Amino acid sequence: MEKTDRSRRKFIIALIALLAGFFILRKYLVTGLARKKVLLSIAKADIPPHGALVYKQSRVAVTRGNDRITAISLVCTHLGCTVTVTPREFACPCHGSTFDRQGRVIKGPADRPLAHLPVEDRGDHIVVLAGS
Repeated sequence: MEKTDRSRRKFIIALIALLAGFFILRKYLVTGLARKKVLLSIAKADIPPHGALVYKQSRVAVTRGNDRITAISLVCTHLGCTVTVTPREFACPCHGSTFDRQGRVIKGPADRPLAHLPVEDRGDHIVVLAGS
């Protein structure tokens, strides 16, 4: 009987230690997974009113209009080519799709709008995050 009590006690102590370790590790694992990748950090003053900043390497255009800052992916939704930015629209050089300044399809073959990326306001600058 005494041997059973000892093994039960050891089991309970081991279980408590395991659970404590799990809760300590969970803090680091969950925050690491929940953290989103920052693509760009931009000073608000650098974004022209009713204009756009184009980041070719990240394939993102950051636009400002009517007190709203938007980040639009420059990846064409047809076949993944990088669209070019003109004063009035986004145009895909590969197959001729065009998109308006909000990323909506004007002319195909693309049938889906350009993706909007999450933007966080951090006071004097904004942060563009990798897709949602």
